[in-house]
Amino acid sequence: MAEKGRAAVYTGFGQPMEIREYPVPEPEPGAILVKVTRANICGSDLHMWRGDVNLTALGAPLPAIIGHEMTGTVAKLGDGVLTDSAGQPLAVGDRVVHRYFYPCGRCRACMRGNDPACPMAPLAMVSPVDEFPHFTGVYADYHYLPPNHTVFKVPDDVTDDMVAPANCALSQVIYGLERVGFGFGETIAIQGAGGLGIYATAVAKDMGAEKVIVIDGVDERLELAKAFGADELIDMREVTTPTERWLKVRELTGGWGADVVAELVGFPHVIPEGVDMLGNGGRYLEIGNISPMMTYEADPSTLVMSNKSIVGVMLYPAEALKKALDFLSRAKDKYPFDKIISRSYPLEEINEAFENQDKGHVSRSTIVP
Repeated sequence: MAEKGRAAVYTGFGQPMEIREYPVPEPEPGAILVKVTRANICGSDLHMWRGDVNLTALGAPLPAIIGHEMTGTVAKLGDGVLTDSAGQPLAVGDRVVHRYFYPCGRCRACMRGNDPACPMAPLAMVSPVDEFPHFTGVYADYHYLPPNHTVFKVPDDVTDDMVAPANCALSQVIYGLERVGFGFGETIAIQGAGGLGIYATAVAKDMGAEKVIVIDGVDERLELAKAFGADELIDMREVTTPTERWLKVRELTGGWGADVVAELVGFPHVIPEGVDMLGNGGRYLEIGNISPMMTYEADPSTLVMSNKSIVGVMLYPAEALKKALDFLSRAKDKYPFDKIISRSYPLEEINEAFENQDKGHVSRSTIVP
């Protein structure tokens, strides 16, 4: 009888995920089978679980395994796989992290070397669980990487808990800050101190920020932001209105406004407030909002009259993941990366994990199959 592995299967909005078993696939030439060691609950997974993102309406087949933020060890290598994407020798048992999406390589964006803009890239994240190779999401015992996929060995000095968020939150903010041209000596205001916001704080400091201002309303998050290098904190429970908050940012930046503001909280109504926080010529980085049909009112003249711009970022190039690994290795003793994941759950308790994180009982959870 073929070996089987467990998976938490998503069948639809409002339904608990079900633990099912599927045959463990043999990797085709160029593919890799990974044994999952950590699978985090990202904010986008919560949006799917809540129904904010309607997978059926987007054409995603159900039932399916969801989840994408993970790390693991090589369980099996397909023929021809000898190295990772950086040319390092790869063997069974090696710890690895991969790029969680799949650019097509043929569209206009990919042909121009801009594969984060590939419209096909996010679509393969959710595939039919009943078809080979079954394990296409990460809430499972195994995860299947198709041929020629981006994958890197994890440095020995970077723990599983540290590296599990690297292929999503950390790589995303590294690329996002590069896309808006954030540079040495600039100021940044970060809306939201969840996983994305905490990483953005540390990365901005690493890039030479003059001042990092973090805005949130939860003690635990504000304390963590401070530990990750925030120079100033704005507590939304004390500075309660949008006008007060953008005026506070201007005060903290010498009356000018931030050079960059990053929206990392996932609520559209904060965008006008964030744009107001920018100084003339400032750039607004939009990463947090992924739920269709959630809107906000805006006055375009605030962009035109002050030469401000908005840049949306969803995915990232392969090099951003390599930079994320290098950053974790370089900064491992500088920041308390172990505090980003607040609780772990076995695969059987995945529904409880989602419920607790959705209620705010934990800031970021990880599933340990």
